Amino acid sequence: MNVRNEIWQQVDAAKDRLIALSDRVWGMPEVCYTEVRSMAEHAAELRHQGFRVNEGVAGIPTAVIGEAGEGGPVIAFLGEYDALPGLSQESGVAEHQPIEAGGHGHGCGHNLLGSGAMLAAVALKNWLAEKGIPGRVRYYGCPAEEGGAAKAFMVRAGAFDDADIAISWHPYSFWEVAPALSLANTRADFAFRGRAAHAAAAPHLGRSALDAVELMNVGVNYMREHMPSDARVHYALLDTGGIAPNVVQAYARVRYSIRAMDLPGMIELVERVHKIAQGAALMTETSVEMRIVSAVSNTLGNSPLEHALNNAMEELGPPPFDGADRDFAKKIRATLSEQEIASVYRAIGQPQTDAPLADFLVPLDSPRKPMIGSTDIGDVSWVVPTVQAHAPTVAIGTPFHTWQVVAQGKMPAAQKAMVHVAKAMAATGMAAIIDPALITAAKADLAERTRATPYESPLREGVEPPLDMSRG
Repeated sequence: MNVRNEIWQQVDAAKDRLIALSDRVWGMPEVCYTEVRSMAEHAAELRHQGFRVNEGVAGIPTAVIGEAGEGGPVIAFLGEYDALPGLSQESGVAEHQPIEAGGHGHGCGHNLLGSGAMLAAVALKNWLAEKGIPGRVRYYGCPAEEGGAAKAFMVRAGAFDDADIAISWHPYSFWEVAPALSLANTRADFAFRGRAAHAAAAPHLGRSALDAVELMNVGVNYMREHMPSDARVHYALLDTGGIAPNVVQAYARVRYSIRAMDLPGMIELVERVHKIAQGAALMTETSVEMRIVSAVSNTLGNSPLEHALNNAMEELGPPPFDGADRDFAKKIRATLSEQEIASVYRAIGQPQTDAPLADFLVPLDSPRKPMIGSTDIGDVSWVVPTVQAHAPTVAIGTPFHTWQVVAQGKMPAAQKAMVHVAKAMAATGMAAIIDPALITAAKADLAERTRATPYESPLREGVEPPLDMSRG
């Protein structure tokens, strides 16, 4: 029997429980650092599968690690389970139909991500035990990927120090090895303090913190012309100082997300934004305090692991979708714009087709123009050789962080893609166990990429996990 068939059979044997876990987590969407029930579900499943479980990793109540096996290399599988605010949506409905007005939803597919990664870990663990081969399999349950940088805090706490390789995946439109491209990102709050006054009777006595926030935003907007074109700066108003326009606002707070292609570029841009905030405070005779909420590094690639994962994905072929899967995907596609559909094809450098679901493997050397965001897996990639897959859990062109992703999150097509990518991940972990040269090559590749710029955590001294960030 082909040795890969053995690991794929292990995935198939365990898939029903992990699909059920994904569906349960879909039904209890919890946002950044509040994933109490979702983490408990993952921890319970790890115990059921025979893993040794450690909760509260890195001082984060919703982070968990499960480990199984003895000796040998440590193969890490990274999972997530946080949802997004405001994306509540019925499953299997191709129109916007919230379950709960203003409720949360898994608009990035992390219910699938965590369960799929655990499925790969379970399969590899069971294969090692069946064969009597030394090796340790770890599942990292990582909360708060959506802006909370939990993995960066876990890296800083040493949770990955003895891992040999790390494997993960993310829901997407296509079947491919995920390009190792993400932006370094800092989230920072700028709190302005001024002086309240009667806005009509004594406006000259007031010093408006809200004016300072507005001036800061204007200043940052002018800066956009003079920063790298691949950098990104966004903001959200957290506290405007009250609802009474006849009171000069004594306090206001704005949160900025500041992104750049690499850590040095991000650090420089953060300082420029800070200077603009200080200038706004000077103009309004207010004071300002900057507080770093979270920060993540850009992602590093790893050529040996990318080729190993690609080989497994090529042998598997795309997920086995059927007519019913394609029919529902067509209904979702009818809710999308032509621009949304065309944009994902540009991202992979492939010609556009009418297929509603991905039916091919994107070549490793495809001339990509990827849509770049940020992820805390970047910090893991600086300390452990890391590789990620993309699996087609949604109709081609579905924009993420939308109700359409939630609507597809526990459909049969998404479940098939989750199981399929677990097979590719488990096979890659197995390849590293069977051939230690793969781990050696992966570590050499990482050493070369970090030789000139060793890893430094983007989290400033004293910054702790922002466990309250979802409260604003």
